[in-house]
Amino acid sequence: MALGDPLIAFAVPPELEATEPPEARGVARDQVRLLVTACDGIQITEARFDDLPNFLEPGDLLVANDSTTLPAAIRARRGNGAEIDFHLSTRLDEGRWVVEPRRSEVATGERLDLPAGGTALLQRPYIDSKRLWEADLDLPEPVFDYLHRWGRPIKYDYVRGEWPLEAYQTVYAREPGSAEMPSAGRAFSNSVLERLDKAGIAFATLTLHAGVASLEGNELPYPERFEIPVDTAGAVRATKAAGGRVIAVGTTVVRALESAVDDDGDVKAQSSWTDLVITPERGVRVVDGLLTGFHEPEATHLAMLTAIAGHAHIERAYRAAIEGRFMWHEFGDLHLILPDK
Repeated sequence: MALGDPLIAFAVPPELEATEPPEARGVARDQVRLLVTACDGIQITEARFDDLPNFLEPGDLLVANDSTTLPAAIRARRGNGAEIDFHLSTRLDEGRWVVEPRRSEVATGERLDLPAGGTALLQRPYIDSKRLWEADLDLPEPVFDYLHRWGRPIKYDYVRGEWPLEAYQTVYAREPGSAEMPSAGRAFSNSVLERLDKAGIAFATLTLHAGVASLEGNELPYPERFEIPVDTAGAVRATKAAGGRVIAVGTTVVRALESAVDDDGDVKAQSSWTDLVITPERGVRVVDGLLTGFHEPEATHLAMLTAIAGHAHIERAYRAAIEGRFMWHEFGDLHLILPDK
């Protein structure tokens, strides 16, 4: 399955790839740049992230993902002695894990040796993936403890150097489980959260444990586990009833909220799995706006952005982002997409 050709034709110049955390560039996490686009993308403002409260209104609700990033990358050794990168992605209901033997051709029944005597037995490809597998893990201690002892954050080729796990956490993270950081919320600081509260802008959280996001070959997102607390579902319903706007912090939040809508259009508290793929044809029913990073041309996230704001809006926004020299990836800048007034 794939979404086909890119919805928006653009190329990211290499110099716009954020290769290290902003702090390493001398920029505080809440002072990365913020591109604000509204009114079908015609109204475009360049700002700093700590200006965020100035672009929202009393009665608006920000909903963020409080999943904590795991050090989900470890080294594994194959039977022939070759070492490979090995990523844990998603814990399944029956106790197995979805894993990624990174850039390696592996086979059903293959056993990989992990640090400290751990092993991973590959059972079968996950759904129709060519690189994700279901595996049974045999570890000397509970998996989260094991990862914190032996693992490191997942990183990709564009990131230079090794960075501590704290660089991959949001200030409000509290529920361990994500293979990769829900990065749209990285720029929040306690100061920004306090200013939002004083401005009458509400903040609520849900949990969606993000799996391996290095989707290749136009892959669609895989099922992910999420939980929407009673208080958060109530805040969303109250905001909509009062005429306020629900602004999702990240595509994971959009996916969770839109997966929890009942026939009356209300978000219900629940703990479940979602395999929802949001496209312009499907549209959105709950989310009014989105705070997100900048995505690759082939990313299926662009279909979600287009579902929220429309093709013309996103096309204008991405043209402005490239012309304005905004930075891509999890350590880059952010984009606030607001609904038309």
